[in-house]
Amino acid sequence: MNTNVKPEDLDVGFDVPAIPGMDEADIQTPCLVLDLDALERNIVKMGDYAKAHGMRHRVHGKMHKSVDVAKLQERLGGAVGVCCQKVSEAEVFARGGIRDVLVSNQVRDPKKIDRLAQLPKLAENVIVCVDDIDNVAELSAAAQTHGTELGCFVEIDCGAGRCGVTSTESVVAIAKAIDAAPGLRFDGIQAYQGAMQHIDSYEGRKEKLDAAIAKVSDAVEGLKAEGLEPQLVSGGGTGSYYFEANSGVYNELQCGSYAFMDADYGRILDKDGKRIDQGEWENAFFILTQVMSHAKADKAICDAGLKAQSVDSGLPFIYGRDDVEYVKCSDEHGVIADPQGVLKVGEKLRLVPGHCDPTANVHDWYVGVRNSKVETVWPVSARGKAY
Repeated sequence: MNTNVKPEDLDVGFDVPAIPGMDEADIQTPCLVLDLDALERNIVKMGDYAKAHGMRHRVHGKMHKSVDVAKLQERLGGAVGVCCQKVSEAEVFARGGIRDVLVSNQVRDPKKIDRLAQLPKLAENVIVCVDDIDNVAELSAAAQTHGTELGCFVEIDCGAGRCGVTSTESVVAIAKAIDAAPGLRFDGIQAYQGAMQHIDSYEGRKEKLDAAIAKVSDAVEGLKAEGLEPQLVSGGGTGSYYFEANSGVYNELQCGSYAFMDADYGRILDKDGKRIDQGEWENAFFILTQVMSHAKADKAICDAGLKAQSVDSGLPFIYGRDDVEYVKCSDEHGVIADPQGVLKVGEKLRLVPGHCDPTANVHDWYVGVRNSKVETVWPVSARGKAY
């Protein structure tokens, strides 16, 4: 499925913020803008890293919710497929032509399990996470009903404190049940340490990952002792991928935010104490906003407020500017401190949002820009797929 939008399909100002060929200056705001050069460099860089370290990279679809971005990650970065968090999200990627889909979460509702069991009719490989032995029978029954096969990862809680079992004994017991269940296939381990991804210091993140790696290694040895060596040990994020890649235990990464790079991730530090958005990754994802009022001499009001972004991880920063600062927002307005009065009504600014995932989820379109021209317009394919 080619979801790239053609100029003749669009009516700017009615449904979409831009059309290919348009000058960046004419894009309607507020909207999401992708710097295609930066995005492509990020994707190639992660792909090259994974390949050099003998790792598979399964990109996180929940970050961008875009079939087009996922396909770009496959084409330029060698991605093997996507992680999704919800069945509805997985359905969008499968229908869009992504052939290898991991639901990196538990699926327990009977209707959702039934939909999940039908996904292998769309995608070549579908995997789901399990952390409760009772779920094995539920998944098996649905797979048999639809004549399909589901791969399964046993999820380990390796420090995030959310889903996942906490002992090697539990991992082995669930893996045995999966291996014996008709319609299911034991594929390996899900071990993503999400709680440490945004710890500022490199050493602080390493300390958490060292503990996680030890726990996962013990589980792998326990499985091997039972003749159930996992094919895949999957995990790793933008704040930790180098630890998993050099662990000798993991063989699949699940990085997401590296491709876009938001403000919250950007502030964490690499091994040399440098922000990762100042060398390791580039900002490629922006909210384009426009100054709509400057009635107060020392502050400007822009059109990107709460409804254009998520501020759960803090306010956005204004890209490439240190003379003005985004300081407050309400539903439809953003307040920009402008002590020198340098901004003008109609002036457009790029905001780097605090958290890319939920920000993407409140927009319909990505506007891909290169050399100040709109090159492409992509739908946010899985927007709102939270069930």
